[in-house]
Amino acid sequence: MARKNEPLDPLTPVLRPVRAGNGFEEALEQILQVLRLGLVADGERLPAERELAERLRISRVTLREVLRVLQDQGLLESRRGRYGGTFVRPRPGTPAVGAGAELRRRVAAVDIEDVLRFREVLEVGAAGLCAVHGLTGEQAGRLRSALAATHDAPLTEYRRLDTLLHLTVAELAGSATLTAQYAGVRATVNDLLDCIPLLVRNLEHSQQQHTALVGAVLDGDADGAREIAREHCAGTAALLRGFLT
Repeated sequence: MARKNEPLDPLTPVLRPVRAGNGFEEALEQILQVLRLGLVADGERLPAERELAERLRISRVTLREVLRVLQDQGLLESRRGRYGGTFVRPRPGTPAVGAGAELRRRVAAVDIEDVLRFREVLEVGAAGLCAVHGLTGEQAGRLRSALAATHDAPLTEYRRLDTLLHLTVAELAGSATLTAQYAGVRATVNDLLDCIPLLVRNLEHSQQQHTALVGAVLDGDADGAREIAREHCAGTAALLRGFLT
């Protein structure tokens, strides 16, 4: 069940039918994206096997192989009984800035500038498309709910709900390809953000930008939406460059 103000189905932007021939690999990639993006919170249950298999268009045998791999990696756990299912295991704590081999490994493996530029292109484009084409009443409600969830979020949940808001904008742009590409780049951005501290002043500023962005989209102000999205991406980029490069 979705939490208060959260989109009813936050997995929609990521889970899609896999192509024939690579069912196991593509299903594994998509469920890993769900976990990296925090679309299912730590300690919460994934959708039932039957639902996941139907959405991915794979057999339940293949799905179970995927889930077994993720359990072996310590990312999921299986519980039996009436309230059983497959649950997301809490991730280890974020490493301290500037400390540890894990931080160095994660940063060294990523071309930060490439990731940040691609993210900006996708976010600015998605915001503009939403404003240009307009949203239905149901879509506008989803966007408002995603924004409201970030306003109510405790620090421990903020990054996950922030991700859901941005994914909602990407999905509402109306391009499945854009949504899939954004989900991928956002997962990488989240890996980078996990390497730096949450700064309350920055979160307050981000919230102001989120509110302005949603307002511009709902008002059909494409130029304003694109500019706010560009400024928002630039703020995140500045933080990541400052801490990690």
